[in-house]
Amino acid sequence: MSAKKEPSVWQGFKAFLMRGNVVDLAVAVVIGAAFTNIVNSLVKGIINPLVGAIGTKNLDSYSSCLKHPCTLNPDGTVKSGIQIMWGSVLGATLSFVITAAVVYFLMVLPMAKYLARVEARRRAREGTHEVVELTELEVLKEIRDALVAQRGNGHSQR
Repeated sequence: MSAKKEPSVWQGFKAFLMRGNVVDLAVAVVIGAAFTNIVNSLVKGIINPLVGAIGTKNLDSYSSCLKHPCTLNPDGTVKSGIQIMWGSVLGATLSFVITAAVVYFLMVLPMAKYLARVEARRRAREGTHEVVELTELEVLKEIRDALVAQRGNGHSQR
């Protein structure tokens, strides 16, 4: 009897890392982190100045007071009252929508179109293959019928 050798911890770790979904996730995290800088620059350089044309460039400064009087300490913390900082939520929401739009229009949509073209090419090749097979099948049937007819004619001549 031979005992089954257990895979080593290193082999198990290597197998875990080489799974497709783990590698895909790692790539997505790295790309996402790099992409965050682009989105933050877009918000800081374009969105905030557009909002600044209406009010202030810093969305974090937009707030409402639920319980008056709302007073702030010099460091920006609330001294009294209840202040709702809805500007920071608006800024985060804009960042999310911009990120989602860029990911969709620059990554998801082109990839979907590419995959649709690949699938259409594959179907076209399969369709051509089926036509060839049907044509060959028809030719073989005709040959068979001709051979059967020749045999029939040969038997009647004897």
